[in-house]
Amino acid sequence: MTTPIKKSREARAPSAAGPLARAAALRGLLQEEAADHDRQRRLSDRTVAALRDSGMLRLTVPRALGGHEVDMRTLLDVAVELGRGCTSTSWVTSVVNTGNYLIGLFPEETRKDVWGANPDVCAIGVLTPTAQVEPAEGGVRVTGKWAYSSGSQIADWAMLGIPYGGTAEAPEISFALMPMSELTVQDTWHVMGMRGTASNTVVAEHVFVPQRRLLSVQATLGEEFADQFPDEPLYQTNLAGILVMVLIGSQLGAVRTALDYVREKAPQRSISATFYPNQSESVAFQMDLAEAANKIDTADLLLHRLAGVLDDHGQRGERIDLELRARNRVDGATASQLVKEAMDLLVSAHGTSAFADSNPLQRIFRDLNVASRHAGTGVRVPRELYGKAMLGKNPFDITFLL
Repeated sequence: MTTPIKKSREARAPSAAGPLARAAALRGLLQEEAADHDRQRRLSDRTVAALRDSGMLRLTVPRALGGHEVDMRTLLDVAVELGRGCTSTSWVTSVVNTGNYLIGLFPEETRKDVWGANPDVCAIGVLTPTAQVEPAEGGVRVTGKWAYSSGSQIADWAMLGIPYGGTAEAPEISFALMPMSELTVQDTWHVMGMRGTASNTVVAEHVFVPQRRLLSVQATLGEEFADQFPDEPLYQTNLAGILVMVLIGSQLGAVRTALDYVREKAPQRSISATFYPNQSESVAFQMDLAEAANKIDTADLLLHRLAGVLDDHGQRGERIDLELRARNRVDGATASQLVKEAMDLLVSAHGTSAFADSNPLQRIFRDLNVASRHAGTGVRVPRELYGKAMLGKNPFDITFLL
C-alpha cells in the first residue's frame, strides 16, 4: 500500500534507548510538578530546565545539528513516558518537537538559522491560517492571531499558518517561521484541563518573513520535500500522521498512570452500601478495571501501528498511499476516544473521591476530557475520510489534512 519514490536504502534508525530512558527518569519530577502546572497554567521553571537538560526539546532536530533525530516509535514512547508524569508537559514536548520536525523540512540555510548555535532551540506550530499577508521585497509581512498555541511559554520560534500560495480560485496555506522575539503572547488559556500547556494566543503585527522561511502546507502533506535529505528518514515521514500521533501519546501515558493509581488503591477502598471488604473483591469493579485496561491496551496497539507505518515508510523512502493515510487518522482518533472512555471507567470505579482536589485522578480526568476534544483527534471526520478512501472517493473534498 505504498508508492516508491526512490530505491530502498539501508535503515538508519537512531537508538531509542537514550531519549526513552531519560524521559522515564523524569516521571517522578513531573508528578511532583503536575499540580503546580495546573494551578499556574504554565510549566514550572524546574520542569522546563529538566526538559532542556535531558534533550527532550531536540528529539526531532537533525543529528548533524546536535539533535537526536528519533523515529516515530521513539517519539511516541517518549510522549507516553512523559505523560505518565504530567499530561501538559508531554503535550508541550510533543508540540515543540513537531514544530522542530517542520523546521527540518526547510533547506539547510534555514535549519542553520535556527539550530546553528543551539540544538535546544524549539518551535511551536499552529496550522490555522488566521492572518493577513502583504507582499514585501524578499518575502511577506504577516499580521494575525493564532489561538491554542501550546508551548508558547518555552518556544524560541513559531511555525504559524498563513493564507499564502496557490491561486485566487484555489488558495493554499503556508507555514511562516517567525522568531518568538518578534511576536507577543496574549494570556487567553483559561480552561478546565491541560492548563499547564499555556496554549495562549500568539500575535504578529506586520512581522516580516523572508521567502526562505515559508513552507507550503499542501506540499508538505504531499511529501514534496521528501527527497531533499535522503539520509534522514525522519523528514520523509507523513506530516498528517505525525500531527495525530504526537497529540495522543501524552493522553495514553496519563491514563496509564490513572490505571495504576486505581488498581493500587483498590485493596484499601471500600464500596459504599455493600458487604465487600474492599473494591478488589467486587466483580463489578474487576470488570470495570479489565475493560479500562483493555481499552488502554487497544489504544496503545493502534498508536504503535500508526507509528510503525510512519517509520517503515520513512526508512524505505516510500510514500504512503491515500487509504493508509486515512487509516492512520482513524487509528489516532480512535485511540484518543478509547483513552477517554477508559478514564471515565476508572474514575467511576474509584468513586467520588476521584474528584477531590487532592486526588491526581481529577486532574488527569480534566486533562483527557480537554485533550481528546482537540480538532485533530475527533473520530467522526477521520471515519468519513477512511470510508471515502476505501470506496475510491476523494477525501480531499472535505479536508487537506491527510
